[in-house]
Amino acid sequence: MHRSHNCGELNIKNINQEVVLSGWVQNIRDLGGMIFIDLRDRYGITQLTVDINQNENLFQKAKNIGREFVLKINGIVQERTNKNKKINTGEIEIIVNKINILSESETPPFTIEENTDGGEEMRLKHRYLDLRRKTMSENIILRHKIAQETRNFLIRNNFLEIETPFLIKSTPEGARDFVVPSRLNKGFFYALPQSPQTFKQLLMVAGFDRYFQLVKCFRDEDFRADRQPEFTQIDCEMSFVEEEDIYSVFSQYVKNIIKEIGGEEIKEIPKMTFAESIDLYGSDKPDLRFDLKIKNIDSICKNKGFNVFDKSENISALCLKGNSGISRKILDSLTEFVKSPQIGGSGLIYIKCNLDGSLKSSIDKFFNESDLKNIQNMCDAKKDDIIFIICGGYKKTKQIIGDLRIELIKRFQIEPKNKFAPVWITDFPLFDFDKEKQQLHAMHHPFTAPKNEDVEKLNTAPEEAIAQAYDIVLNGQEIGGGSIRIFDRKTQNKIFELLGLSENEIKSKFGFLLEAFKYGAPPHGGIAFGFDRICAIMSNEKSIRDVIAFPKNNSGKDLMIDSPSLIDDDQLKDLNIKLSE
Repeated sequence: MHRSHNCGELNIKNINQEVVLSGWVQNIRDLGGMIFIDLRDRYGITQLTVDINQNENLFQKAKNIGREFVLKINGIVQERTNKNKKINTGEIEIIVNKINILSESETPPFTIEENTDGGEEMRLKHRYLDLRRKTMSENIILRHKIAQETRNFLIRNNFLEIETPFLIKSTPEGARDFVVPSRLNKGFFYALPQSPQTFKQLLMVAGFDRYFQLVKCFRDEDFRADRQPEFTQIDCEMSFVEEEDIYSVFSQYVKNIIKEIGGEEIKEIPKMTFAESIDLYGSDKPDLRFDLKIKNIDSICKNKGFNVFDKSENISALCLKGNSGISRKILDSLTEFVKSPQIGGSGLIYIKCNLDGSLKSSIDKFFNESDLKNIQNMCDAKKDDIIFIICGGYKKTKQIIGDLRIELIKRFQIEPKNKFAPVWITDFPLFDFDKEKQQLHAMHHPFTAPKNEDVEKLNTAPEEAIAQAYDIVLNGQEIGGGSIRIFDRKTQNKIFELLGLSENEIKSKFGFLLEAFKYGAPPHGGIAFGFDRICAIMSNEKSIRDVIAFPKNNSGKDLMIDSPSLIDDDQLKDLNIKLSE
């Protein structure tokens, strides 16, 4: 028997019991005649005590033990004189009478502590060591709990977990496919799925009216903190539903996860249209934990002789509370932020609402005290507040001031009014127009149904059509998105044509789906949640890499196993692949 208990469960009730523990050495403290060893497993830490007066041979053996050695020990549980209230086992220690060194360890390349001295590259190279750290271990355990809660919720609501294939055909879904050469079919390739989209629709045609899957998806795209070449989706689809049915079921899911994992109760998840979200927050991923809203001040700012405002399509403002005294250096820094290439603004205008009631602005030359007072009132600004103004074309202005809003929240450490703030974003445009290519693109994907009242616009003004599409956002991050699907051949064909697909391309890429629609397709819709993102938010981590056991780095590489790697010529020959010189 390697252990009678784990390292996180012994307490005062176990006094005088003989126990067997196994685990890794977290820390060693040699006090001369007594050695204390912290033994760790995934459940916790237990203090071991080896006394030279009780067993000198055992004491000498303990002196040769190093960090991360794997031990099996026998001993008696005893009450500690100096209790540690920070850990579950802090009231007891084990008086050791036998030590078995199961495995020795070299000195690790970084400390296996909650706050480690290892950089990310080093930690990814030795990920198995990084996962021993309490923070990382807790993240992976939390991921398991979220997966379990997800499955339990969906099964309670009559969803069936059904697997779909990984080796499929390449279809356009907005990102590059990872492709897999077929050895038996020379010149042909499989693709790894960016999502199981068409398969889950076919499952609806097959009559499995509620489907889900925790599924790996693959996208060959540039990487950021919230992106990986392989990621996990909670993929769901339902038949005989409308948008409100989706909101009802999956609002309950999100509220359930926040309650069971995050410990907070959300009464209702609000809805906001895409247009409202852009107007009020400059983003379709608004963080509603903060009250900072954008104000449109066009009506009182134009025709004052200030050419910059007069030529602008939109003039937007943000009121930052309690910061009228910020220095010129900070104002210049914020201006540089707005003018940075990543943001793309041309400048930043401000109005200080001073404590004495006076107003000081960067546009005093064009606006008198009364004009500035009108702007102050429209922005609900009080004494000691400062107003920031951005102007220009509507879309660009909202994007810039939305980025500024996020920067102000970070820079001035604005306190959130609550821990979690989910919101549904609805009524997305059906298409996005690429001016450079003069081509429509699907805002979500080509299977998204237009609003019933906008079906005719597909023939007259498709760029004005609104989709039956929705995202769910949590704390400023999109955690899920979906739509009501097209389920008739005529409308689906029309969408494909508007996206520039030829008749042959439609038949080649999506003929199987259109064929299925011949045989009685039900109205259906669904949603896919970013499982990794949910785990990161619930773990309070900035990067999804910290909630994935074995992630890739920013270049899409696995530093631990050195992947991707070259393959030998014989394998290439089998796959009918010849690399160019």
